[in-house]
Order: sequence, then C-alpha cells, then structure tokens
Amino acid sequence: MSRASDPLKSPAPAGPSGVGIKLFIMMVLEFFIWGAWLPQIFAYLPSKHLGGLEQQLIFSCFPISAIIGMFFSNQFADRNFAAERFLAFSHLVGGLAMLGMAFVPFNRIAPEVGTKAPNLYDTSFWMFFALMAIHCLVYVPTISVTNAIAFSHMKNSEKEFGLVRMGGTIGWILAAWPIFFVLWGKPADQVSQSLAAIFIVSGLGSLALAGYSLLLPHTPPNKTSGGESFALLKALKLLSTPAILILFIVTFIDATIHNGYFVTAFNFLVSAGIAPEWVTPVMSIGQVAEILTMMILGYVLANLGWRWTLIIGILGHAARFTVFAFMPENKAMIIIVQLLHGICYAFFFATVYIYIDKVFPKDIRTSAQGLFNFLILGVGDLAAKWLFVWLQGRFVNDVTKPLEGYRELFLVPVGMAIAAALLLLFFFHPPRDAEEPVAIKAPAH
Repeated sequence: MSRASDPLKSPAPAGPSGVGIKLFIMMVLEFFIWGAWLPQIFAYLPSKHLGGLEQQLIFSCFPISAIIGMFFSNQFADRNFAAERFLAFSHLVGGLAMLGMAFVPFNRIAPEVGTKAPNLYDTSFWMFFALMAIHCLVYVPTISVTNAIAFSHMKNSEKEFGLVRMGGTIGWILAAWPIFFVLWGKPADQVSQSLAAIFIVSGLGSLALAGYSLLLPHTPPNKTSGGESFALLKALKLLSTPAILILFIVTFIDATIHNGYFVTAFNFLVSAGIAPEWVTPVMSIGQVAEILTMMILGYVLANLGWRWTLIIGILGHAARFTVFAFMPENKAMIIIVQLLHGICYAFFFATVYIYIDKVFPKDIRTSAQGLFNFLILGVGDLAAKWLFVWLQGRFVNDVTKPLEGYRELFLVPVGMAIAAALLLLFFFHPPRDAEEPVAIKAPAH
C-alpha cells in the first residue's frame, strides 16, 4: 500500500505512547494469526493423506494471494476504505474461514505403497482449499494495512516503528504456546487429529483482531494514491542494471530456500525425535534470534559491507541444512542451529531492504521495494511450496525409516545457497560507501 513503507528502516525505538501500545498489540495479533498455522500445516495435510498435488495447491494460496495483492488488493483497499475498517472486515472473514478449516471432514485411509495418490476431486479437499484461498486473499493485504496504520499515527516513525514492528515477531513466538498445550501428552496416533487446533487458534486470533481493529485510531482512505498501479512492472525495468539483476536472482533463490525451511521443518524435527508439542517452540527460537540479530545488524554492515553481510546471511541457510543433513540424530545441535534463523533473516532480507533504501535513487525506491517483496512473499514462496513438497515426496517416503532421505533432500537447498553465495561473491559489486548511490539505469516511462 502506498501509505506503508518498509519496516526495516528504523533505528533504535523510542518509548511507546498510548497509541504506540495499541499499534504494538495490533502487530502482535497480526503475526500471531500467521504463526499459529503456518509451521504446522506442513505436517497436518500429509497426516490427512492429501496427495502432493493437493498439498501444493493449498500451499500456493498464500503466495498467489501475495502476487495478486501486489497488483490489486493493496491499492484498492488504500484508496477506498478506512484502513482500520478494512482490517476489521478482512480479519472477520479470514477468521471465519480459518475456523472452518478446522472442521473440514477428511475421512481418508492412508494409501498403501504403490497405490495411486488420493482423489483430487474429493469434496473435502476443495472445501479446505476454498477456505484457505478466502483466508489468504483477505489476510495478505492486511500485512501492508497494519504497516500503513502504524506509519500514519507515529510522530517519529524512524524511532518508533522498530518497537511497534517487534510486536509482530513476539506474536509469532507467542503463537507457538497454545499449540504446545494442545499437543502436550498426546500419543503419536492422536497428534494429527489434534493439529486441527492450529486453525482454531489462528481463527480466534483473527476474530480478536477484527474486534480490536475498531479500537485503532481512524486512518482514512488515501484518495490521492493511484499513480503506482503499474509500479511493479516499471520496477522490472530496473533489472537492466547488472547489480540489481544479480541481487534479484539471489533474492529469489534465498526466498525459495527460506520458505522451504517451513515446508520441511515440522516433519523433520518430529522424525529427528523432538516431541510434536515442542516443535513449534523449538522453531520459535529462530524468531528470538531474529530480534537479537537485528540489534547487531548495523554494526555488521558498517564493518563487513553489503556483499559480505548478504553472503553470511545466505550461508546461514547452508549451515542449518547441513546440520539437518548430516547430524539428524543430534537433537542438541538441531535445536541450537535454529539460532541461525536470525542470521538468515536479518543478514539477508533485512539487509536487502536497507540496501534499497540507502543506495537506490529516491524516485524508484518504492518500486524497488515492491519488486523485492514480490519475490520474497510471492514467487519465491510459491516456488518453495512446489519444489520442497516435491522433494519430500521424492526422497522421504518410507514411514518405517523416518530419517531416511532427508540427507538427499537437504543437500538441495545447501547447494542452492552455496551457488547464490558464489553469485554474490563474483558478480555483485555494490558501492563500498553505504551512502553512495548505486549506478542505476533509469527505467523508461
């Protein structure tokens, strides 16, 4: 949305005001909704015996919604609705859809080895798919809407937004604990049935935010916006600049790897011997590390520069997947290596946004941010869902040997990360001075 700028620009936060606390709670609930269902759904759908294509279609709802939102949803909402009312309506509809997913009756029997995949035309699949599509279509635009509301009501966004946006990370962490108590003490054969609670937890969070949105400060529609209808298409012309083209390619690879982690993590951690109720809290260690890593990012950038910070960020994925591949029975190492999530996120994604803000000409920064968001939330995520679901089906298919095949699976993202790091090392040549603008060919209008 045109009212929202990127959250990763802010230096140290100032103390929260009354409005700041409201915005902080808004962010907690916004990302609680997402964090409640995303990590566990990659275990839930296979447990209901959905085939690979069915899973890929369901997982595609979010990234396709992100792509649609880039072109239509955000601008439409920005120009025609008060932001807080759009937020309330979206989370009411999205919450009801999420609750509905918990009660879709999957009554399938596990197919025996060698039989065909489950019937794609089963009505339970299409019911679940439709509800997920509805939820994602109304939820994805709210990520920008919450940013828009926050920026519209801050006196000093550079100092305040960091603290407000941290509420989103805390919300993601908090989402792990209702699931922990739902799964606590459940025998293995009841875990899949209990996992339906992720949709209830997420749906209740969405309904809570729908009501809470009406308490947020009024943010009227921005009738003057609309000049960026085709900003993404214009931004694509930036790829004629070699440095941006390389960063674009590497960001696509990194986004695919990053989102692929969520596809594989739950099932792998359970196979590695971590109790199902502990999987989400273990994964949330990464979000705690993300907060800590963001605190040192400025120091790292000042001392290592753009290229090496980005390389370290993407090699964090290689290191984590290498541990998964070669040390799957070492639970301590698997837990400790979750700390690398902070490096993977802050040293790459956050650095990309800061790089755009620092070195791109002012008149194309918004288009460039939209271009890279298109990769990170859209096509990179979509590629991850299709690639990693296929990889799991290709390598991990023997239930009697739960860890067999994971080494071959995880070596794929390791190789992708190393290749991306080499692209940065040899072909990405950013300005040495953080304040020096990059030489960019101005896109034709």
